Amino acid sequence: MLHAFIKHRNIQQKTENRTIESPEKMGEVWSELGSLMASIMFLYAMYEQFFPRHLRIHATKYTQKLTPFFYPYIQISFSEFTGERLKRSEAYTAIRTYLSANSSHTAQRLKAEVLKDSQNPLVLSMDDHQEITDEFHGVKLWWSADYTLPKTQSFSFYPTSEEKRFLTLTFHKRHRDLVTTSYIQHVLKQGRDIAVQNRTLKLYTNNPSNDWYGYKRTKWSHVNFEHPSTFETLAMDPKKKKEIVEDLDRFKEGKEYYAEVGKAWKRGYLLYGPPGTGKSSMIAAMANHMNYDVYDLELTAVKENTELRRLLIETSSKSIIVIEDIDCSLDLTGQRKKEKEKDEDEEKAKNNPVKKGEEEEKKGSKVTLSGLLNFIDGIWSACGGERIIVFTTNFVDKLDPALIRRGRMDKHIEMSYCGYEAFKVLAKNYLKVDSHTLFPTIQKLLGETKISPADVAENLMPKSSVEDPGICLKSLIDSLDEAKKKAEEEADKKAKEDEEARFKEENEKEELAKEEKVEATGKSGEEVKENGTVH
Repeated sequence: MLHAFIKHRNIQQKTENRTIESPEKMGEVWSELGSLMASIMFLYAMYEQFFPRHLRIHATKYTQKLTPFFYPYIQISFSEFTGERLKRSEAYTAIRTYLSANSSHTAQRLKAEVLKDSQNPLVLSMDDHQEITDEFHGVKLWWSADYTLPKTQSFSFYPTSEEKRFLTLTFHKRHRDLVTTSYIQHVLKQGRDIAVQNRTLKLYTNNPSNDWYGYKRTKWSHVNFEHPSTFETLAMDPKKKKEIVEDLDRFKEGKEYYAEVGKAWKRGYLLYGPPGTGKSSMIAAMANHMNYDVYDLELTAVKENTELRRLLIETSSKSIIVIEDIDCSLDLTGQRKKEKEKDEDEEKAKNNPVKKGEEEEKKGSKVTLSGLLNFIDGIWSACGGERIIVFTTNFVDKLDPALIRRGRMDKHIEMSYCGYEAFKVLAKNYLKVDSHTLFPTIQKLLGETKISPADVAENLMPKSSVEDPGICLKSLIDSLDEAKKKAEEEADKKAKEDEEARFKEENEKEELAKEEKVEATGKSGEEVKENGTVH
């Protein structure tokens, strides 16, 4: 009994000693593990720094050959950009859209986007460094979203390139054929279908080139396009509207036709006419009818032809590229500084990067007519398809004929002053009336007076809740009478000026004739005197 008690006491004491010693041993283990990790990191840094590059390539190659024996999974990466970052990948966009349908169920961190007037107003997508699981025909697959930053993070006066984003698909190697032949095509198709369902029109504007590079910077910025203009509300002759709509519909359905005739799938429209005739409303109506995004290109923010080309590549299919007031947006002949001033500026900025950057920003655009023509109709214009290019101008005669010839601006649309048919559309829009006793008077005045649809619309818009259609129509009649009177006064004034100019020109001709006669007479007298003959 005593022996058993002593044995139990010894065992208990040994257990207590182990308990006391275990924290010390754990500390030693962690210390050794930390030393081992530090050694591994040091050796890897030495390997990267001093081991010859060609040997490192061979080592990596053989390591990758050995990896499949221990890691039976295959990875496929889809980059955000293609073609040396010239164009955003459509596959990447479609996959992101497809994955957004599964993100809300499995991902821990999500990014949310609210879409107006969409079947799914709240769209969720997985955040960076997240992984979600997908299943296809009983096969499990894993998607992850990642990005890599540039290796050099040093300070510089010049901007660095943006991080490279990519999606990674991981699956077991025995499912290679299923994934490459069926699954990826399924994902791309589903992604495009979801994008169509959630599509909202965008209005883009180009950023200055110094804002193109860096964290989360892009060449185009956008907002939702919410302009309400349609062809039904557009103040224009119905026959002309029908012709334009049919032309747009033929273009939208003409992919195979354009391929057969060997032309890029694009079409140019020139909208010209006085201010206030509805050129911007026409563009909005075209976008809403075609369900196309709008890219409003500000040429004065483009420094050179190369930048213009990069902006074109970044536009998407199913879009309208607009250059408004092209006659005054840019001097296409190009403006240069005097050589003396240019040399002085270069000398000042030679050793000052900040000063040099400021001088670059101050320089005007160097976009040339040749660069703009190549943008519209050159080889690069065929990158992508289903694009419409629209120019607007108030003075079509100022434009170079090469810029607006058929084939570049395929259809010329004159946005003229308000006629009677356009007035009836505006009366229907603003007053909800199809006919009125004052319509004949207005029809007569519109035939005698030039007034823009914008001025007509302003007169038809009720200014208070008590104004009825009759008051608004009378206001329009007063404006038409005033415009008619003003036009007559200007015509009389111009006639008087022309008469005065004609009279002045005739007097100048008579004075010139008299002077020539006197000179001729004097010359004749001198000749007689020289010959010694007196008449």
